[in-house]
Amino acid sequence: MPDLPIPQDAAEAALFSECWDAVLSYADLCTSGSLAANELATEAFALGMREARDTDPAVVRSGGRRSARLPMIPLLLTAVRNTAAGWETAGVGHKLDPDLRLWLNSEKAARYTGLPLQRPVALRGLRDMQEADAALLWLAEVEALPLPSVGRRLGLDASVAAQELEQVRGLFRDRCHRAHLDTPMAAECRSYARLLDAVTRSAAAETPEDLSRHLATCVQCAEAAACLRLHGGGLPAALAGGVVGWGGLAYLERRRRAAEVRLGAGRPGTGDADGGDPKEGTGRGRVLRHGLLGAAVLISLVALGVSMMPMGGGSDDDAAAASHDDSRPVADPASVSPPVHPSATHKASAVPSASATTSRPADTNPDPEPQGTSTAPAGTGDRATAPVSASPSPTHSAAATCRVTYDLVNQWTDGFQATVSVTTTEALSGWQVGWTFRDGQKVTQMWDANVSQSGGRVNADSADYNRSVTPNGTLSFGFLGTWNGRNSAPASFTLNGDSCAQG
Repeated sequence: MPDLPIPQDAAEAALFSECWDAVLSYADLCTSGSLAANELATEAFALGMREARDTDPAVVRSGGRRSARLPMIPLLLTAVRNTAAGWETAGVGHKLDPDLRLWLNSEKAARYTGLPLQRPVALRGLRDMQEADAALLWLAEVEALPLPSVGRRLGLDASVAAQELEQVRGLFRDRCHRAHLDTPMAAECRSYARLLDAVTRSAAAETPEDLSRHLATCVQCAEAAACLRLHGGGLPAALAGGVVGWGGLAYLERRRRAAEVRLGAGRPGTGDADGGDPKEGTGRGRVLRHGLLGAAVLISLVALGVSMMPMGGGSDDDAAAASHDDSRPVADPASVSPPVHPSATHKASAVPSASATTSRPADTNPDPEPQGTSTAPAGTGDRATAPVSASPSPTHSAAATCRVTYDLVNQWTDGFQATVSVTTTEALSGWQVGWTFRDGQKVTQMWDANVSQSGGRVNADSADYNRSVTPNGTLSFGFLGTWNGRNSAPASFTLNGDSCAQG
């Protein structure tokens, strides 16, 4: 394992203090245990710091030059993803989360390292901004830092930072709009581009029905819509999912909860404490965070040599050389950790939470694609979808008790995104989660589960890769849907036929 890089000056030492928690938090999501998370975070931090040193940092807000790189935190998170890809290529993928391994060998991962014009709109939009502007946007929207703390980091007063943030949001929207227009797209997508720009500019604008149907089936245009719609609270998710990739939404939830715990404990966000696991006072978070920060200080004092082992690429452009052959099969599951859903025991214990029973946050798939949708006719207003047979119902006995959390992630004129997390007290080798929509909502896409719907009743069956759930573990999946008039939370949740408590 490489040593942490030696800070070359006080600025780099402060940078390590500011960014390490974020890097370790994402590395923890990507790995199968605390030791692997420590190793991945250390390698990725060394890789990211080397890239930052090799890039000209003299970019000023008024200088008229484009930023040559992402802001430091998203740059380092990208280094975590690239390092994880390097592990998979080097044959040590067993240290990674099983779902991440599947993602790394899919077309979704290739989007982040492939042709520049085909990468996610949020990633391209952020890279196209001045670095200081992009940093302000990321710290406020994704890291959830209070504006006074953001202002101190960037040398701005809190009032000035608030004004700047509004301008930067608009600038990000313009960059994403231009990136979307530059994207190679189908004729149907191109025909909706101008309309999409118009309806996302105002919270009062209504989305035409044909555009709504298109957004429910086109991932590329749905991503662009999330970046262009600055109202409604969906911008943080669009940034985290589009820039980080796998685990972006779960990372965002961790940072949100970490900020809440800090503020709730009377620890306002400052330049030297910007997130990480709020359970840092106990167990794993305290050992990793305090131990490694102490190690960094010791390294800087005695000026030890840097030993770095670059894995993957140093940047998004360089990482294309380390991208995987999508035709290569995933490693034999028997040779890796059991394919437990990422919300199982080791993840549940690591997610920052104010209580020990909080379920794992939103899904870890930033590119929702249908796992199979079958909608039975329930009226003339139903949307047509391609029928795909759902997975058969599990034959094993159901868990004795379960608790479900329904999270409305985002909502627009006639569509919405939601996640469902279910905690079960018994081990499962397959599962089916059911619920009833009370207002005629329809599921149009689902990821991490196979969906079938008849009227208001929806059933979500486990996918092949996340059938197993450990005792007291949590399963999670997400979906897109349509609504009209009201969009209240569903009721009558069940797990394998047994009722689940909500909350």
